[in-house]
Amino acid sequence: MTTSLTITAADDFHHHFRDGEVLDTTVPLAAKQFRRVLAMPNLKNDFVTTASKAVAYHKRLVEASKGAKVDFIMTLYLTDGTTPKDIEEAFNSGVVKAVKLYPAGATTNSENGITNYESCLPALKKMAELGMVLCVHGESTTCEDIFDREKAFYDDIMGKLIIEKVPNLKVVCEHITTRAAVEFVKKQGPNVGATITAHHLIHNRNDIFKGGIRPHMYCLPILKREDDRKALLEAATDPKNTKFFAGTDSAPHAIGDKESACGCAGIFTAHEAMSFYAEAFESVGALEHLEKFTSINGSALYGIPQNTEKITLVKEPHPVAESFPFGSKDSKPTVVVPLRAGGVCDWVVKQE
Repeated sequence: MTTSLTITAADDFHHHFRDGEVLDTTVPLAAKQFRRVLAMPNLKNDFVTTASKAVAYHKRLVEASKGAKVDFIMTLYLTDGTTPKDIEEAFNSGVVKAVKLYPAGATTNSENGITNYESCLPALKKMAELGMVLCVHGESTTCEDIFDREKAFYDDIMGKLIIEKVPNLKVVCEHITTRAAVEFVKKQGPNVGATITAHHLIHNRNDIFKGGIRPHMYCLPILKREDDRKALLEAATDPKNTKFFAGTDSAPHAIGDKESACGCAGIFTAHEAMSFYAEAFESVGALEHLEKFTSINGSALYGIPQNTEKITLVKEPHPVAESFPFGSKDSKPTVVVPLRAGGVCDWVVKQE
């Protein structure tokens, strides 16, 4: 039985840090797990739609890291009004490597996302010219069944309205959750890949309802069927896998925003992300393939060098905190509840 595994330091190509005082919690936790992290741009009060906003947000993340050995890769929020000039300025900023496409209304803080895919084609063509990556939240906002929104997006939009229109564009199908999405990605060229979250590898939709409604298991895209979970795990652990890689979609919300009559979507996994990934790979006897998924495939698609540092995952079962500080709400301190709060995780990351 494997009790220790040394791999190239890992990357997280999808992370929600949020902003403001909560960065004092979210940034250090992510820095303990990952060497590089792709920061999402859908901030609550100020979407990252310009190069200057991305640079300013990057500065806030660096300050919150307090000297930790972690690099932040920034994304730009794509809107119907994003121009090729906006794309070029973001590229020239030196910190923005990707642009995020949200279908308007598909998820948290996505109301300024895309409503007309033709409108963003000039920006996408400029991205292809510069070698930038398009990160896509792949859910249809017109599909009536929440469990079928991802399939509908890949059937009707991703291929026809994005990839076929700009075939040389680098595209990441983010946080895929279904067998249909896995098969779609496999059929595409080498410029198309996908991220998979830890929680979609270890949980299915039944976990939202165990013993009652579990608000901290609600996320978008929502957890899917067990057959879908197995398809994700097969794709991630395939020894020949070059297309699928880690993107946690760690998405914290204050406890009051989760435990409410209309709770927010998002699962907070930054605290134990690599432990969760290791657990998933271990469950099918594939720990030897974890490094490709967390440390090699993503950087290859993004066209950036692999990390030179190493980390060691050690099997040391340990308790998970019930909560973490998460700034304040209504002038009172509040907390965020992490995945597996009060439970046990088996793996610990040791920085080399």
